[in-house]
Amino acid sequence: MLTASAVLDRAFVVGPVRPRTFGTFVEHLGRCVYHGIFEPDHPQADEDGLRTDVLELVRELGTTTVRYPGGNFVSGYRWEDGVGPVDRRPARLDLAWHSTDPNTFGVDEFMRWTAKAGVEPMMAVNLGTRGVQEALDLLEYCNVPGGSHFADMRRANGAPDPYRVRMWCLGNEMDGPWQIGHKTAEEYGRLAAETARAMRMIDPDLELVACGSSNSRMPTFGEWEATVLREAYEHVDHISAHAYYYEDDGDLASFLASATDMDYFIDSVAATADYVRAARKQSKRVHISFDEWNVWYQKRAESRPPSGDDWPVAPVLLEDRYNVADAVVVGNLLISLLRHTDRVHAASLAQLVNVIAPIMTEDRGPAWRQTTFHPFALTARHAAGEVLRPAVAAPTVETAQFGEVSAIDLVATRDDDGAVVFVVNRSVTEPVGLSLDVRSLGVSRVHEAVTLANPDHTWQATAADSTSVLPRPNTSAGLDDARLSVELPPVSWSMIRLGS
Repeated sequence: MLTASAVLDRAFVVGPVRPRTFGTFVEHLGRCVYHGIFEPDHPQADEDGLRTDVLELVRELGTTTVRYPGGNFVSGYRWEDGVGPVDRRPARLDLAWHSTDPNTFGVDEFMRWTAKAGVEPMMAVNLGTRGVQEALDLLEYCNVPGGSHFADMRRANGAPDPYRVRMWCLGNEMDGPWQIGHKTAEEYGRLAAETARAMRMIDPDLELVACGSSNSRMPTFGEWEATVLREAYEHVDHISAHAYYYEDDGDLASFLASATDMDYFIDSVAATADYVRAARKQSKRVHISFDEWNVWYQKRAESRPPSGDDWPVAPVLLEDRYNVADAVVVGNLLISLLRHTDRVHAASLAQLVNVIAPIMTEDRGPAWRQTTFHPFALTARHAAGEVLRPAVAAPTVETAQFGEVSAIDLVATRDDDGAVVFVVNRSVTEPVGLSLDVRSLGVSRVHEAVTLANPDHTWQATAADSTSVLPRPNTSAGLDDARLSVELPPVSWSMIRLGS
């Protein structure tokens, strides 16, 4: 067995645990909306056509914010098509995913869903085929109490009270040539600044997110952020980061070290934002909204959209079936987000239902949890208070993509009730015995220790069997003389809760 040690000290605080770290994402893509959260003819649909079984799982998942309606979809979206009497709403071609959107689910349905799910809405505006005026119209519809055209339209559509949406994304992935209305950094930065300035004339207290790079492998990465922020720094609060290049392509060791890439991404964007801050002599800091992240097997058949004259409604798209190793990586990416809580002020797991999602549904059938559901739900439920930065001494494992990386990766949170340790063992073959010095935390016993692992790391949950492999009690965890010891199986994610 490999051995590792770490020290946790209550003085080594990174920053507060931010509830928005546990956001997710709903896009009009595949079966995420239609036959996902919204299925009026489902046996468990409520009066609004919302699946109550899905709502229950969303609450259990612990998601706090939901970004909507895209994603690539938003860059061709006319939000007015999705409000008002349903029988008058036009069906439109969705160029992003070569599908047809019937527009039977729109802004008002989404807002009713967020209220029932108990989550904060996070809206995106179309800066691909549209611009400043359309963003203002949508903001007016959502946030102005009444007495103006779009506010009164909302009231006439059955929502007398404004939605008061605080967070708004200024477009989506505008650096990507695949994006409808793709722009250069200079073009987008100017448009983002103009849109932000105008939106604040309606509501000065908005939190606005400028588009950062779609991934850290983009040829414009770094320079894109710098150029956009030179145009828009004074007018925005966050810059986005998106990352999906996390998949097991036959190199399991590199896959398990995926958080190394997320660390690099976050550190690079934060450094770039701070460079612009210094160059523009600004006092405020622009932080990061990591509002799309997940494991995604982009080369699989289910990630290929329809083509030709085939424009289906809600086709099966991006419906990855996740295994144990995928869940370990998702848990590790959450560790990365938490340890950067000083700069990452919001994040969105993409997506929520069916589409590269922790929750899956069958049409007119059951909803069930994928393996990735569990590390997210447990972290969202138990991470609280402050994030602590550990000092770690651990053996390394060799990876083709990232070189030598630490065999274990961990973060801890602490509040008045105790501390919680989240840790992964990245070794493909070796268990690790971890010894953790917690003497400064004032804890005296292990309240709970669970580990997600399986001898077959390729095990996948299904509708028929989603419970054979779950986080199980780790009976090796013990606390003696202010030192926590625990054995971590290979390819595993664990959570240990400590208290008095």
